[in-house]
Amino acid sequence: MAQKFGNGRWVQEGFLDNRVEGTVVGKIVFAAIGPVDFYLRGDFKADIAGEVIGFRNSRFEDEDMAGQVIGDMENPQIGTVNLISFDPHPNLAPHPYVEWFSLRKNHYRFELNSDDAWVVPDAERGEIDSESRRIREVLADRVSEQTGSPEESDWV
Repeated sequence: MAQKFGNGRWVQEGFLDNRVEGTVVGKIVFAAIGPVDFYLRGDFKADIAGEVIGFRNSRFEDEDMAGQVIGDMENPQIGTVNLISFDPHPNLAPHPYVEWFSLRKNHYRFELNSDDAWVVPDAERGEIDSESRRIREVLADRVSEQTGSPEESDWV
């Protein structure tokens, strides 16, 4: 069965930064887990490519069930972008969509309401700049360990 983080409600807030081509770094806060650093190979879809996005989930729920379902999720998350966009499908209303494969070949995704995410303005990127730099420095060596292909993944 596919797990979309409790239909997105177990994703609290965070940011993702695609200003360095070919990589997405960031931090996302999950129910029962807390903050998780991200270092993913790949880029956002063209609608937000090269940007920093922030999000705060209006449907967030910190449920005990989250710990049972996602409590063993890798921390940090190192892997590959599958699709990150504010407009993921031409037949659906635009909305934030984040999907990736982890180093352990797990397949993760979540969707948010359209008002729950935004492109972070340049003037508000100061704190994000230092966090992005820290994540790149700490996790860059571990990205080279990445092996395998998404075709062999399990949904989480």
